Amino acid sequence: MNADEKAVIKEAQRGSIVAFETLVKKYERQVLQLAYSMVNNTQDAEDIYQEVFVKVFKSLSQFKFKSEFSTWLFRVVVNYCINFRKKRERRQAVSLENKKPGSESQQAFAKETASTPERDVLNVELSQEIAQALEMLSAKQKTVFVLRHYHGHKLKEISKIMACSEGTVKNYLFRATQKMQQLLYSYSQA
Repeated sequence: MNADEKAVIKEAQRGSIVAFETLVKKYERQVLQLAYSMVNNTQDAEDIYQEVFVKVFKSLSQFKFKSEFSTWLFRVVVNYCINFRKKRERRQAVSLENKKPGSESQQAFAKETASTPERDVLNVELSQEIAQALEMLSAKQKTVFVLRHYHGHKLKEISKIMACSEGTVKNYLFRATQKMQQLLYSYSQA
């Protein structure tokens, strides 16, 4: 963390709304993307984004500069998303309608890469299968998989975000990758 960011954080800790807004502007896109990757729903991700920044504002005094601010912030996002998913799973009755995760992302992905109707159908279908496979992972496996493959974090960064050892992160990633391969086996054979 550079000296400028440290100064902004300290100012925000003293109650400066302007300093806190500076932090929000710097990290808002990453927080929103991470939340979306974890919950796979735009509206839920936007709600989580707002809740996370409210929580960060209230608990900013607890940040002790022992890690990068981004690591601390992403840990808050990941923990909030894991808890959100647990609450959602408890509330949600299992139905066929609820087994269509990621439809928004599949449509966006298909529009971006569209060149033929056949390709559109295949892209949407594959995206649906990947989203469904991700939902089959445990919360921690999904977190590690998403942070590594969707957001490009290194294993060491992920271990700090998740507050666990690098070995544990490797284990979650290995098991997540194995499960994804099993769940998507039919597509690798096509």
